[in-house]
Amino acid sequence: MASSVDPRFGAALREFRERRGVSLRSLGQLAHRSKSHLHELEAGLKAPTVDTARHLDRILDAGGVLARLVDAPIDHAAEAGELRARVAASDVSGEVLERIEQGVDDLASSYPTMAPADLLPLVRRHLAYVVRLLDGRVTLAQQRRLLVAGGWLAVLRATVHIDLRQRGAAAAHLRAARELAEHAEHAEIQAWCLETRAWDVLTQGDYRTALDLSHQAQRVAPKGSSARIQATAQEARAWAWIGDVAATRRALERVERLTANLPVPERAEHHYRYDPAKAAAYMATTLAWAGDPAAEQVARAVLTDLDPHGDGGARPRRSASARLDLGLALVAADQPDEAVALGAQAVASGRVVPSNWWRAAELLAKVEQSGVPEAAMLRDLCVEYAPARRLTADSTPG
Repeated sequence: MASSVDPRFGAALREFRERRGVSLRSLGQLAHRSKSHLHELEAGLKAPTVDTARHLDRILDAGGVLARLVDAPIDHAAEAGELRARVAASDVSGEVLERIEQGVDDLASSYPTMAPADLLPLVRRHLAYVVRLLDGRVTLAQQRRLLVAGGWLAVLRATVHIDLRQRGAAAAHLRAARELAEHAEHAEIQAWCLETRAWDVLTQGDYRTALDLSHQAQRVAPKGSSARIQATAQEARAWAWIGDVAATRRALERVERLTANLPVPERAEHHYRYDPAKAAAYMATTLAWAGDPAAEQVARAVLTDLDPHGDGGARPRRSASARLDLGLALVAADQPDEAVALGAQAVASGRVVPSNWWRAAELLAKVEQSGVPEAAMLRDLCVEYAPARRLTADSTPG
């Protein structure tokens, strides 16, 4: 079970550490924790356990502040089960407020920019509010709106848990989201559940299962929906890792057709509304994985669009991913020096979430294979910033 962490924990830890003039490395030695682990806590990439919070509190003489920012453990299966049980009982009451739906959109729009550990408590509180409203009986129309809001929040929560590599919690909330979507007869949420599972197993190296889930999502998703486009893009990624370049190209061509006349959504940063600009980013990633020479040109265009001034841009997480994509393409094009520089920028930005770290590890493995001396610098950065895992080719899918 994980802990419920106040999103201010990372900033508080950094404030107490700096107030006492202690570096991350020194604090790591005092606390018997790795520097990278402490960096993740401060950056919101990882949630501390109750014991860790209390330990750091004592070392930094924080007067209990850090410990109070971490609550008792959460039983994710029980939380998801409570929501499902209330739905099954059809015993719902309370008014349906437009601000719930607005809140869902706000949280989904915060996903590309907010650290996962900071976003998780917000999603959890909003979902708990929806659960509280499912206490009595309302009209069928009101009930459905609540169920749909709960479904979106549950699949978003599962996605954030995947980013934090908390796969047990993610599975529990994906099951809850699927059941909510089925109860509300909401095909798009059902499709997003399948697409989210596809992405998760793809990052674990199970490409055939990812391919099957992507196909299921496309069959379930409404025609023209963002879920269908995203599931098609995931299919292309799975084919790329399998090594079937022709199938990869065909899937990417379908993504292009699906997005050809797609308008830019009102909130392009919304995780569940497909922004046409995403198509180019996914193409860059997929072509890089497939080893297609076209990847470099596409990846450069994507990075220029996302980060024209080199400061991370409005979507720093996507910019970091674009740098990794371009780095992989450059290694394939025998330009490892620039690939190292791009990888270093991505890693040092602190915007590579735990579930996506294997992409940085993959780039590191490839530049080291190239024999370029600068690869040592990238390895040092990876050791400093990476989640606690092996930095070898084994860190990549497959």
